[in-house]
Amino acid sequence: MNKGPLHGKTVVDLTTALAGPYATLLLSGLGARVIKVENPVRGGDSSRNNSPYISAEGLSAQRTSPEDMSVSMMLRGRGKESMTLNLKHPESRAVLMDVIRDADILVENYSAGVTKRLGIDYASVRTVNEKLVYTSISGFGAGSDSGDRKAMDTIVQALSGIMTTAGEPDDPPVRFGLPVGDLVAPLSAVIGTLGAVLHAERTGEGQHVDVSMLGALTSLVACEPFDALESVGFPLRTGAYVPRLAPFGTFEAVDGWFAICAPTDQFAAGVLRAIGRPDLLESEDFGTRDARVTNSKRLHGLIAGWAAEQTLEAALGALDREGAPAAPVRTTAEAVRDPQVTERREVVPLEHPEFGHFDGLLGSGMPFRYSSSAAQLQPTAPHLGQHTASILGDLGYTQETIASLGEDGVL
Repeated sequence: MNKGPLHGKTVVDLTTALAGPYATLLLSGLGARVIKVENPVRGGDSSRNNSPYISAEGLSAQRTSPEDMSVSMMLRGRGKESMTLNLKHPESRAVLMDVIRDADILVENYSAGVTKRLGIDYASVRTVNEKLVYTSISGFGAGSDSGDRKAMDTIVQALSGIMTTAGEPDDPPVRFGLPVGDLVAPLSAVIGTLGAVLHAERTGEGQHVDVSMLGALTSLVACEPFDALESVGFPLRTGAYVPRLAPFGTFEAVDGWFAICAPTDQFAAGVLRAIGRPDLLESEDFGTRDARVTNSKRLHGLIAGWAAEQTLEAALGALDREGAPAAPVRTTAEAVRDPQVTERREVVPLEHPEFGHFDGLLGSGMPFRYSSSAAQLQPTAPHLGQHTASILGDLGYTQETIASLGEDGVL
């Protein structure tokens, strides 16, 4: 059987909500065994209580039975084993250390200072496992003095500057609907973790991988030289168009919107031919890239006027025939049903462990494919504590000991 590149590696998952669980989801998709440690007192991962839920009858705004599972957990918990452990109980640390002792990776996204108070910070944990790769995902950096600032996605978006890169120049800040802070950080964390795993395999030395949500998102903002662009007259916020790459932007047709991306001479020529203005190809105002940028407002106005009289089918057909890069602006529902992404399993059906799949319920798959290794997500997520007994049993705990720990409130 073809196995993932992380087959044989064990991940201890001390994460909750979205940023941490998405990182461990990807590690699971890469073939690692992921042991998700959840707090039984609070009902486990906070996303277990995110409405809506899947019940025996389908989607429900409220939980109707113990078997119901939130769509959030169905997506983020796939391929993981769940064990319960109350880390505030004085006897819990010894149990966790037993789980960690033979693990390869630990991922946590506690608030600053929590792991140290619990005695499970990197300095404490490495004494039982020197090869452990210990990955922290936090709002502002592990151990940073962040005060009372909470690492919520909107807060990170606000601090990163990304809210002022979208919209028209005079618009208020625009919050991205997709929680980009919560998603960029785990992607960075997985990259950092994989690098540390390679280091540990080569040297026998584990290490602390420290990822901040603010840093991960701000580093992407810095990929565009906004300061330099503004200094030479390009506005930071450009709305529907990007003048420095003209023709470039979104345009409204009779029955919907479409996007054009044509910054090169070849692509721009295709746009001008498609809109019926081949005469502009040799003109002083539009014949070169610099000229099109200088006259971007007029150029985008010409395209917008043409688009307003076209159907989407007609506009996209004309652009396609001339080799101009263009595409319809889809809704999210349309996008996740694209056969190109579903056939590649970049979007996959979600399944409830008992109730199966409900038509139309889709979630993220693995965003890459290998030619030799497997990279796929298991179809279902675990119920809270479903694997506690089996995980501890594998570590040598007797059934009597496990029952006693449960009665004492450790598990």
